[in-house]
Amino acid sequence: MVERLIRTLKEQCVHRHRFETIQHASRVIGDWIRFYNDRRPHQALGMKTPAEAFTLAA
Repeated sequence: MVERLIRTLKEQCVHRHRFETIQHASRVIGDWIRFYNDRRPHQALGMKTPAEAFTLAA
């Protein structure tokens, strides 16, 4: 599962940007991770976001 996340991060974020500084990379990747967890529906979660699935499970 982690390997799939890393591949998705590379394909949808890292490979699409030219980072000028480590701070720039940290900000862009952090923004993408927040998008991935809070706004991007996941097929494996019944088209819910991870945040929605976590809330329903709690």
